Amino acid sequence: MLQQYFLKPIDYLIIGHIAKDITPEGKQIGGTATYAALTARALGLRAGIVTSWAVDAPSDELSDIPIINFPSEVSTTFENIITPEGRIQYIYDIAPSLGFNLIPDTWRNTPIVHLGPIAQEVDSTLIRNFPSSFIGISPQGWLRNWDEQGRVTSCEWPEASFVLQGAGAVVMSMEDVDNQESRIEEMAAFCHILVVTEGKEGSRVYWNGDVRRFSAPKVQEIDSTGAGDIYAAAFFTRLHVTRDPWEAARFATTLASYSVTRCGLDGIPTDEEIKECMIEVFE
Repeated sequence: MLQQYFLKPIDYLIIGHIAKDITPEGKQIGGTATYAALTARALGLRAGIVTSWAVDAPSDELSDIPIINFPSEVSTTFENIITPEGRIQYIYDIAPSLGFNLIPDTWRNTPIVHLGPIAQEVDSTLIRNFPSSFIGISPQGWLRNWDEQGRVTSCEWPEASFVLQGAGAVVMSMEDVDNQESRIEEMAAFCHILVVTEGKEGSRVYWNGDVRRFSAPKVQEIDSTGAGDIYAAAFFTRLHVTRDPWEAARFATTLASYSVTRCGLDGIPTDEEIKECMIEVFE
């Protein structure tokens, strides 16, 4: 855990568990915090993470990103099993919850704050603690529950209206709500800006009573892990700069599409891909 008096100000703060993912290739790090922080860094921002994970988790990929870690005996651990009917997800361990007391003073006025729970670990009242920051939300971890065997399913979110109304923008996937359009419409009513990602179909954005769709370029998908988190970080970053949700969505949709052509953390955007997306947006 970093000593707080050594910390420098950052541009992008992501709060959420760094996950340990069980894959056919072995254990890897994952989670919204990991993918969002690495994407923000790729976009030229100084990123930082507030999390809780075990010391045995692999961390080389995050070695140059400052992390405030609430030490835990276990890391939040997932396994995704791909079937012809879709993804089956299990959660085996869960690290401790994350509250405002863990946020160092130096980071409490960070320009972009990204709340990215993956297992209901982020205190929902954090939405009130960053009055001078743009707050982006990836709510998937508030929209999932699990049984005694760890089988993950979608669930209700009692604090939804309270949290959504306090956010600058929200990015979620259709999978987060079991493809229920009624829940999307209900959540859109509370959001200033709501983005719904739809895999290879692209994304749609709800803003000011309007809905626009953004098609994704056709690519050969290898692994979609982390694509939604890459999208969220790209969208929040561009929205913070431009204040234009349509432009941010065009940029994020294309950038996230590149990510699925590679496996895992190799999908983090490259400098060349970022430049190409910027050119496409302004053509």
